[in-house]
Amino acid sequence: MRNDEKFPVIGIPTSVLNLSDSNFKAHISGHKYITALLEYSKCIAFQIPSMGKNYNYSYLVDHFDGILLTGGRANIEPHYYGGEPFPDGELIDPERDSTVLELIPICIKLGVPLFGICRGLQEINVAMGGSLHYRIHKLPGKNDHRMPKGNNIDDQEIYALRHPITLTKNGFFHKLSGKSELNVNSLHGQGIDRLGQDLAIEAISDDNIIEGIRIINHPNFGIAVQWHAEYQPGQEDHRLSRCLYEAFGHAARQRMLNR
Repeated sequence: MRNDEKFPVIGIPTSVLNLSDSNFKAHISGHKYITALLEYSKCIAFQIPSMGKNYNYSYLVDHFDGILLTGGRANIEPHYYGGEPFPDGELIDPERDSTVLELIPICIKLGVPLFGICRGLQEINVAMGGSLHYRIHKLPGKNDHRMPKGNNIDDQEIYALRHPITLTKNGFFHKLSGKSELNVNSLHGQGIDRLGQDLAIEAISDDNIIEGIRIINHPNFGIAVQWHAEYQPGQEDHRLSRCLYEAFGHAARQRMLNR
């Protein structure tokens, strides 16, 4: 990349965490998402601090060429989709919930490219009126989709390819990758239950969990995946993830050039 080259600007809403056991809050975004954006989407990332209702979202979103919704440790609070209350001790992130669920419809309305990963897929589904399973592994006939547990496990084990997915025939993912089936990693406890309005299924797991969606009424680019596409998209086994990052970057560049 040249130093004088212009890059599309991607906004990443942050997760809000209390550091250690103190009351010190931090707004954070995972490093892998940012580096994958730079390398494969040819975009630069700016954090959007999750501040809930304290934004004019139309004004905010209009300053970006795309929005990336990343994974996160906390789950979306179930009152947003009519679910049962979480048990005591469940990690929550109300600032991110309220920020992102306000932001998604504005992105669609303004045609701002939108790419969701893991929690990001769940956020899009909830924003579009869908619901979530609280714990997939407790459902009859479902696999355990959670991150591998154990001491001293490294990224290679955490992000290992865990199960196959089938891509919807002639769907966006299918046409983009040229494949009908592939394997993905799996680090999520929740998943889509009721599919939101104006969403199309792009990929489904071998135990019938929705792994990829497309926003039908998005005028530009609106997709999301349940797996962690930010991990090593340059590897051949992760080719679809790379294709999605590249397509997102292309959509963001077109928006940059048009505005």
